[in-house]
Amino acid sequence: MYFCTNIKLLRKRRGRTQDEVANYLKMKRSTLSGYENKVALPSIDNLIAFSEYFNIAIDTLLKIDLNKLSESQLSEIEKGYDVFVTGSRIRVLATTVNDKNEENIELVPEKAKAGYTRGFADPEYIKELPVFSLPFLSKEKKYRTFQIKGDSMLPIPEGSWVTGEYIQDWGTLKSGDACIILTLNEGVVFKIIENNIQKDKSLKLYSLNPVYDAYDMIINEINEIWKFTNFISSEIPEPRMPKDDLLTTVANLKYEMNKIKAQMSNK
Repeated sequence: MYFCTNIKLLRKRRGRTQDEVANYLKMKRSTLSGYENKVALPSIDNLIAFSEYFNIAIDTLLKIDLNKLSESQLSEIEKGYDVFVTGSRIRVLATTVNDKNEENIELVPEKAKAGYTRGFADPEYIKELPVFSLPFLSKEKKYRTFQIKGDSMLPIPEGSWVTGEYIQDWGTLKSGDACIILTLNEGVVFKIIENNIQKDKSLKLYSLNPVYDAYDMIINEINEIWKFTNFISSEIPEPRMPKDDLLTTVANLKYEMNKIKAQMSNK
């Protein structure tokens, strides 16, 4: 049970003293000190009081070691994206920070992708990845950059470096979002998603290149999702010619037809 260390961490993150929190919760400072130092256990009423004060579910306060979460994950929980409130599975992300305790953007080159599929949750592996920073990105979110392979996402060229924002709660993703997805069997893929999690616990994955067909993937086959933020490439994308517009139209029609077929099959 992590209640004692969690309330101490959350109190300090708010910049509150034990006296301030104890007064707000209408308890003695010695009682709060006893909880934080693991010499006393809270009553049900006090558990509820702490949950309401920090706006975090009781299950989270008891079962999740918040000290092991990254800054971006803690910020998400403090904003209300609590795993036990949203119903999503908590995902503890291995990450690295710089000498200012700010999260790095780790770089996953194409040649490192095979290792990443095995070591994505291993802090020692993540620590070995190259890192950099982009000053225009939010310090309250977690980002990682992946090198893409193939032509399925043209006009984004093969070899481009695609940066994504780590998504804790997959239910917040919208159909049409571009995402880097770490899968169990296919490794890292970069696709446009159709979010069907509420309907059948799956995502439909689309390529920008209409040559490639869309396919479904159940969420149990997914380890991580990073929502597209930007890409860096040494190549200039091909100019859009009339035939490209036609291909895009065909791709959109295929997308709509797939949606219609799916809807009809559910009737």
